[in-house]
Amino acid sequence: MAGKASPDDAASAIVGDDTVHRVAGLPGEAAPVGLTLALGRLRGLGVTGFRVALPAPGHPLGLSGPPEFNARALEAQEAVVGFGAPHGLVPEVSEVGPAGDVRVEVLWRCMAVREAPPADVPSLGEAERELAEALREATAVLTRLDVAGSGPAAQAAIDAYRARAEGPDESVLAPGYPPRAVRVLELARRVGLLVDVAHGAQDVGGAVSASELGARAEALRPVERVARRARVAAYNAYVEGVARG
Repeated sequence: MAGKASPDDAASAIVGDDTVHRVAGLPGEAAPVGLTLALGRLRGLGVTGFRVALPAPGHPLGLSGPPEFNARALEAQEAVVGFGAPHGLVPEVSEVGPAGDVRVEVLWRCMAVREAPPADVPSLGEAERELAEALREATAVLTRLDVAGSGPAAQAAIDAYRARAEGPDESVLAPGYPPRAVRVLELARRVGLLVDVAHGAQDVGGAVSASELGARAEALRPVERVARRARVAAYNAYVEGVARG
């Protein structure tokens, strides 16, 4: 949408390892169309960028309305909201094919959105500060869980965390993003991996009672929330920069 990548390259990056992505409900289109055509059509309608929304129950993160769009986005727990024109996309993900050859297909529903500031999205600076605190909190939770002997799932998550800690991957965001957005997204992913470690330790019976499991989940909930807010702030950084002029 910013003109920094071709429509074909953008569509290929979006599809990744999935089989196919199509877009339904585009203005002027009676049937679903391919992603490359859809991106071009949306750009022609005035969309110059997208904000990401990662809502969860009780937390409409990144959404701006109306209620119909918010409800679908909450059900999917993700959506993109157009910037420059009031169009948003919500994915419907399905798996097709026999066992051993399962393929993922995505149908994006294009719907009207409200042109308003997205809910609860921090600035990159705020997100970075919150993540630093969340990293300390997640580490403290892991220390209490004593994950060293918590089994292969927790160990695999620890290994993934250590690999992430080696340095930021510039390819995690599309061309045109500021370096700070890359740092924030990588840190958010590291915090998310630490939360996965903690959940993995719980899954193998690290807790001695249901009440202790509940206490640990409660301790992790704000950490997860901060990581999600930071991810949205990072993904939306380019559009926010454009909005500020």
